[in-house]
Amino acid sequence: MRVADVMTRNVVSVTPQATLSQAIDAMVRAHISGLPVIAEDGRLAGILSEGDLLRRPELGTEKPRASWFSALFKAGHLAQAYAQTHGRRVDDIMTRDVVIVDQNERIEEAVLLMEQHGIKRLPVVEDGRVIGLLSRADLVRVLAEFLRQPYEEQPVGDNAILAAIQAELEAQPWAPAGSIRMEVHNGVVELSGAITDENQRNAVRIIAENTPGVQSVRDNLLWIEPMTGIVLTSSETSDGTKPT
Repeated sequence: MRVADVMTRNVVSVTPQATLSQAIDAMVRAHISGLPVIAEDGRLAGILSEGDLLRRPELGTEKPRASWFSALFKAGHLAQAYAQTHGRRVDDIMTRDVVIVDQNERIEEAVLLMEQHGIKRLPVVEDGRVIGLLSRADLVRVLAEFLRQPYEEQPVGDNAILAAIQAELEAQPWAPAGSIRMEVHNGVVELSGAITDENQRNAVRIIAENTPGVQSVRDNLLWIEPMTGIVLTSSETSDGTKPT
């Protein structure tokens, strides 16, 4: 999947000369937490987000005044910080060093950029002009669409279910595939064997539940403490009840 498949194309934006109150009004009306700042020639000038508005004297949240020592050696930096926290125009407040993404980039790479830079949105730029915006909300929206889609209705045999679960277990480095046994009868998966970490239990159950054709999962896995060999847990079914 590419960025162009997910991004928002009708982008709410402001100009650098807009007042801060105008920008905030636009964010509130559109129910968004940030928006690109676009110059008159259509090129990206910056981005304004809620994070840029956290330190404000109106809120009583500005940082404590710097010491005379810092003021002596960091006057330019402190002046810039003052302008950003006290300015009333978008170009005084906005973040100018913006991380952007191309519309043909893979979604995986876009998410990596968000994680690396600790940001919630990426302007999608082509020839210097904003053609869209990719935000976390866009990704969540697409995820919701996938989750609402039912599994294929065509019947899936027990052997195919067993093979699919086993293949997924073997593909996961954390999964003790060799110590887990499985049986499938009419779509009901019976898990047995041993795990050495209780966190593996939920992950193994999710693998089984996400496999097309599975009706329910019975968890008979034993959690064995690796240092002592003591069994620390009892079995449950996928709906949280004890098997009969």
